[in-house]
Amino acid sequence: MSNKPILYFILFMISLGCTMAQGNNSFPVQTTIKNGVIEGNYDTKTGIQKYFGIPFAKPPIGELRWKAPQPIDSWSGVKETKEFGPRPVQKLIWGDMNSRSNGVSEDCLYLNVWTPATRNTKGLPVLVYFFGGGFVAGDGSEPRYDGENMAKEGIVVVTINYRLGVFGFLAHPELSAEAPYKASGNYGLLDQALGLQWVQDNIAAFGGDPKKVTIAGESAGSISVSYQMASPLSKNLISAAIGESGAGITALAPVPLSEGEKAGVEFFQKFGVNSIAEARKLPTRDLYEMYNESGRFGFPVVLDGYLLPKSLTEIFNAREQAQVPLLLGWNTQENPAAAFMQGLPSTKDNFIKKVQETYPKDYAEVLKLYPHETEEQVAYSAMDLAGDRFISYSTWKWFDLHRKNSEQPVYRYLYAKLRPPMVDQTLEAGLAGGTSKRADNAPPRPKDLGAPHAAEIEYAMGNLDRIKEFAWTAHDYQTSATMFNYFANFIKTHNPNGEGLPEWPKAIANDENPPVMVIDTESKTVKSKNDARYKFHDKFYGNSK
Repeated sequence: MSNKPILYFILFMISLGCTMAQGNNSFPVQTTIKNGVIEGNYDTKTGIQKYFGIPFAKPPIGELRWKAPQPIDSWSGVKETKEFGPRPVQKLIWGDMNSRSNGVSEDCLYLNVWTPATRNTKGLPVLVYFFGGGFVAGDGSEPRYDGENMAKEGIVVVTINYRLGVFGFLAHPELSAEAPYKASGNYGLLDQALGLQWVQDNIAAFGGDPKKVTIAGESAGSISVSYQMASPLSKNLISAAIGESGAGITALAPVPLSEGEKAGVEFFQKFGVNSIAEARKLPTRDLYEMYNESGRFGFPVVLDGYLLPKSLTEIFNAREQAQVPLLLGWNTQENPAAAFMQGLPSTKDNFIKKVQETYPKDYAEVLKLYPHETEEQVAYSAMDLAGDRFISYSTWKWFDLHRKNSEQPVYRYLYAKLRPPMVDQTLEAGLAGGTSKRADNAPPRPKDLGAPHAAEIEYAMGNLDRIKEFAWTAHDYQTSATMFNYFANFIKTHNPNGEGLPEWPKAIANDENPPVMVIDTESKTVKSKNDARYKFHDKFYGNSK
């Protein structure tokens, strides 16, 4: 019998191995951090070193479920950090958010680092990015948050996982009683705070400067930035902040600890769980299914007197927040018109009816602020009102509080780039990211009138190429280059301006019409035209002085 088939097979496997090796441009690289030695990958094609799945806290499981995160123990030997750690336990409520994580687990407190540092590099600026998802979904491995392209600009990038939903925000009287700070809840925010401490302790090992840490995030990530700016645990660990659509003022705003504890008690009572000791013994599956059956959308952030001693308006008005430069803004379509019209056609009469229902005492003032004579005006005003109520007002309030209670520069944007069509027309984009399959009998989705919530993330991080669902055009890449460079400049110098970019002036404390950078295919600065809307909602929500 001839040995040629075996020989051919061996040659084929050798050839395949060579091909695979040529496709992998990395070699192992090690660095020593506070707790031991870790090994990541050095990409010779990009010059970026990547360390994925670095543990920054003890696994929050068993007796550590529903406790503040505990610092990680040191290890001996080399810990391999080449794969993203598990993402926090969550349901895919907004479609596939394209996670690259290694599964789903309560053991989720891992972070990722991208660094351009050579062996002699020191003092690089640092970006720490918190993912969005309403405190119930998301993770730091999503392609839109990938840090490689920002790292190519000379920035060390870190994404941090934090606990979500029932595992991350449940408060309960028994949990408060056992905590040394006599409060409970906010575990996801405490995870972030410990992650920021980890950055202080370790980022120099990656060429980063702990005195040059900018924190950023979108939606719940932006809300997280606002909380970390206000928190006594974190405010001295950061040098600048970026907020994309969200602040903890009306969106995911804190409630009194007693109210959060009451929600936790009622949750367990519904399922016949009689104590925290009993709840800690439940498998992940049981809590996951109980939470899904409850119909809840997460658990509220609480005023715990520890991470969050007062509301954001109180902290900022007392000038007790991090006194750092701030860049922030929101999108033109943070919520579609249908969210306000609730199934009614966009007619003048219907709009007036919905405004009267929503603002029974103030409807006349609202109708003056939101034009509604034509169906087109109604469509845009319903979109604006839905977005203002959802997240635009709270972001504006953060902007207004910081510019009036800080000597630091504040820059404001409005993201306006309409997203291109999807490559696969049978899919539709989710509110917070990802896609889902359209039902065959689903009515046509209304055309976007503005830039949807979360649409700007991949533009700002320079990651259009990593998002395959949309048919990107030259205009998209042009917009991304502008926003990406603004962000990179701000992270490096605390000023977004730079060569080849339209001038972006900072906002002055008492300017009634502050400058706004409209980010689009052709970006430009305009004077604010809509702040009267936000001033109305400031009074409506009781936040004005």
